[in-house]
Amino acid sequence: MKVLHINTERTWRGGEQQVLYLMRGLREAGVEQELLAVPDSVILRRAQDDGLPAVAQRMRGEVDIGAARAIAARLAAGRFDVVHMHTSHAHTLGVLAARFAGRRQRGDRPATVVSRRVDFSIHKRRLLDFSRLKYTWGLDRIVCVSEMIRRVLLADGLPPELLAVVHSGVDLSRFAGVIDRSHDYRREFGVPMGAPVIGNVAHCAAHKGQRDLLDAAPAVLARFPEARFVIVGEGELLPALKEQARALGIADRLLFPGFRTDVPSLLAWFDVFCFPSRQEGLGTSVLDALAMGKPVVATAAGGIPEMIRGGEHGLLVAPADPRALADSLLWMLDHREQAAALGAAGRLRVQHEFSVEHTVAGTLVQYEELLARGG
Repeated sequence: MKVLHINTERTWRGGEQQVLYLMRGLREAGVEQELLAVPDSVILRRAQDDGLPAVAQRMRGEVDIGAARAIAARLAAGRFDVVHMHTSHAHTLGVLAARFAGRRQRGDRPATVVSRRVDFSIHKRRLLDFSRLKYTWGLDRIVCVSEMIRRVLLADGLPPELLAVVHSGVDLSRFAGVIDRSHDYRREFGVPMGAPVIGNVAHCAAHKGQRDLLDAAPAVLARFPEARFVIVGEGELLPALKEQARALGIADRLLFPGFRTDVPSLLAWFDVFCFPSRQEGLGTSVLDALAMGKPVVATAAGGIPEMIRGGEHGLLVAPADPRALADSLLWMLDHREQAAALGAAGRLRVQHEFSVEHTVAGTLVQYEELLARGG
């Protein structure tokens, strides 16, 4: 089996981490593979640093016919069996390339697989909506990272035989081998000893719910005035979040360290992890926090309840409810032993059901099923 992966993102988010996890697992399984990524992208550099076969390919949007033809030539020359697209733009380019490659080879095209990581409807609500055509034409399998995403796509009218669920997973060794316990984050960020630290790791965007976390913060600070809230990540909402913190009068209790490469170490430092998304395909940052055994407060949005059963592995609240968010955060800070027990149960759940090994095995099943039926 030979697989060509395509990713069009320049920056690094959870989806890109999942691509590298998958490629490492497939390498261990003896699968031949290659990654096409845009020049100067983070995933290209990290894949090459990891010794994974990765090649730069310019891809200017999803209707870049020149890029599609270049990818088709690579598919045909390398005689790839599967093309796996990991972003929306990669989806269109990969499907077109597979069609072109089939004609070039005068035979069957490669099997086409796209990963779907968001729980948004595919329909754009425009007068001319070609979304259903995009998600059915030339596509053999959509791998949904949660059952909730599968349900959304079914409601959008996609055929059930096109859809499969393979949960994203976590490489547990990442959290055992790279944690810097000697680093003094309290000193770096000016946090007093004993002050509770509530952390969030996510792209700063409206659907990630960080505004709700800031609205919950005053109620937490009324009880724990020395507490600090740490929002790790970058994104279009970041300036508005900083302005919101100033407007609420809590800017001195909010920390915005931006993009960090030491996330496991930061997670180890947090007392509570909070993930207040309003929409979420699955939420791999939650898996990271659970893998660290951290007490988690999250919203019951999208695929999050598939990872956390409320009261067993963490606490779940309704999306867009800052008061409920504050109450759950306060409970975690008031009940440290019970919170630690929830964190320990969450780590076991990740080990047994959300490891990267589960993700790789589930993905291989999809590849093999498509190849057994001839693409």
